[in-house]
Amino acid sequence: MAKVTSIGKCHLCGGTFDKSAMTKHLKSCGQEEGSKAASGGRGARKADVFHLLVEGRHSPEYWMHIELPANARLKALDSFLRDIWLECCGHMSMFTIQDKRYSVVPMEEFDDASMEARLSEVLSPGMKFYHEYDFGSTTLLALKVVSQEQKQRKGRSVTVLARNEPPEIPCVSCGKSATQVCAECICSDAGWLCDTCAAAHECGEEMLLPVVNSPRVGVCGYTG
Repeated sequence: MAKVTSIGKCHLCGGTFDKSAMTKHLKSCGQEEGSKAASGGRGARKADVFHLLVEGRHSPEYWMHIELPANARLKALDSFLRDIWLECCGHMSMFTIQDKRYSVVPMEEFDDASMEARLSEVLSPGMKFYHEYDFGSTTLLALKVVSQEQKQRKGRSVTVLARNEPPEIPCVSCGKSATQVCAECICSDAGWLCDTCAAAHECGEEMLLPVVNSPRVGVCGYTG
């Protein structure tokens, strides 16, 4: 896919910012939200949390800023990534953190560790690590620990702080917005098609998948 300008929406205030400005914005916006929670948020409590930036390793136009408790387990982060971006056919997955593999199904021959590990045990601010889903048609994600801090927070679930807006991808045949992608032609950037052009595409209807806001777009059977 041709390189596109990536913008995203802050889920705290609703503002729109480009990818490079979002981290700085969230720092100030998050402080404002934390002050509101401290002063009047019912059910909020102070907790140690991680702020992570997640993006497609080879498709960085797809990205999210998320927040989750530092005592959450890797399997909770894995489940979230599957639910929001990846899951199609129940494939295997793993994290690689400082050259150590943490697998959803640990294998002794690879010296895998379990995803039962807590984030606070394996991550620290500034650290980069990686996630792989599906060891055949693999989707690779790059993650960075933006910060670790004490905050007023409700609940234990993963919170999306910001996410990229769907990239504007033109149809390769007519230039209109692409709505479908050919799984066979996507590697050559020739698979992005509008509904009209998709109907005449030579690979056939069975190879078409919907264009979705995910780095797994066009892969395996992923439909969002």
